[in-house]
Amino acid sequence: MHLDQRRAPIYEALEEFKKARIVPFDVPGHKRGRGNKELTDFLGEKCLTVDVNSMKPLDNLCHPVSVIREAELLAADAFSAAHAFFMVNGTTSAVQAMLLSTLKKGDKIILHRSVHRSVINALILCGAVPIYVNPGIHPTLGIALGMSVKDVEEAIEKNPDAKAVLMNNPTYYGICSDVKKITELAHKKGMKVLVDEAHGTHFYFGENLPVTAMAAGADMASVSMHKSGSSLTQSSFLLCGKNVNANYVRQVINLTQTTSGSYLLLSSLDLSRRNMVLNGKEKIEAVKAMTEYARQEINQIGDYYAFSKELINKDSIYDFDITKLSVNTTETGLAGIEVYDILRDEYDIQIEFGDLGNILAYVTIGDNPKNIERLIGALSEIRRRYKKDKTGMITYEYINPIVVTTPQEAFYSETESIDLEKSAGRVCSEFVMAYPPGIPILAPGERITEEIIRRILYSKEKGCTLTGPEDMKVEKVKVIKGEL
Repeated sequence: MHLDQRRAPIYEALEEFKKARIVPFDVPGHKRGRGNKELTDFLGEKCLTVDVNSMKPLDNLCHPVSVIREAELLAADAFSAAHAFFMVNGTTSAVQAMLLSTLKKGDKIILHRSVHRSVINALILCGAVPIYVNPGIHPTLGIALGMSVKDVEEAIEKNPDAKAVLMNNPTYYGICSDVKKITELAHKKGMKVLVDEAHGTHFYFGENLPVTAMAAGADMASVSMHKSGSSLTQSSFLLCGKNVNANYVRQVINLTQTTSGSYLLLSSLDLSRRNMVLNGKEKIEAVKAMTEYARQEINQIGDYYAFSKELINKDSIYDFDITKLSVNTTETGLAGIEVYDILRDEYDIQIEFGDLGNILAYVTIGDNPKNIERLIGALSEIRRRYKKDKTGMITYEYINPIVVTTPQEAFYSETESIDLEKSAGRVCSEFVMAYPPGIPILAPGERITEEIIRRILYSKEKGCTLTGPEDMKVEKVKVIKGEL
């Protein structure tokens, strides 16, 4: 079947719908913006006229048979997948659909501990048992590495009854695991391979970039089209390989995804897929050139280290995504989060995130050389104005968790709230994480240690945004009642 990638069926249907001048006696209640002038003035009439509900000419996301179905086929073809689902609850919902369609209560899954909170949230929902592979830490950068093939092989040998292996690839920092080799190992033992590919959308459309999950033979991948693919925030794709029952996956998606799929998000996915297929190769080359230039310039400033492919060891750092402008700030005496705050507050530059030792400037097809120069200049000034002694800085990013019980059991246990500083030895029943990147310092079911408490307090002191606990000030933490 020949598919014309110049088509955008959802967008085309919305254009036809606008011409029809249909009188709306359905939802949404703003009735093409007429019911909410302030909203229309803010977002624009063009936007509000296509914020519509499912109807026959526009298909239905829960049970697509026409234009959404056509758009799914085009997306699957674009990503070399057997099937592609349009996800409007964010990549979080795509990640959770992967896990919920693969695992049941008590099933084991082998995974990196430095996963996004959406993965552990899915384990809370389905009751699966995490088997964590320690990712290792880069000795100078303090960042979590990828999954070592040897470590995954060992975990598979120890847990031959595991149902799946999950990888996050690439990591926020651009580090990639050997997806192909790990997929082969898992498949030999009959395990499914799930890839959180939130930060790897551009891999599918550029040249000389790390291997994609679908090309490596993975069974499912969640792809944040809104990150490096230029669609609207909260829009994503869930990709499935040939050995996945896509009809069952749709049923699982429909357990949690909205029945009122936003046509703003759907059309943005449709148009962004078309844009990336037709123009992505050329645009991603420009992104690569900008980030390579920025790295060279930042590394000449002094004290910053914009890292790249020189980190590759063909194991826990199997490959590197050169579009990620990740910069270590430790030698300036400033935590990454401090540089992040100064860039925003004093230079009007909003980067993606800062952690204890690094920053990430997310460079995409929407960027230009002028803005890159502005970032380089700001970093140079920050070093000159704010550089200080780095004594006492904490740079490590990973603490090996002591898993006492499953995330589901911990989350639904009888709990009590106690002072964080007095919680060592207790078992946590909620999350504590710096967001972004949204990797938990503590997850439900893990024992709290003095080291973890120090990390949380240090992160607060440096200005990290901590999320997860019921206590918004993160002074108290919920723990399971009694001794475990």
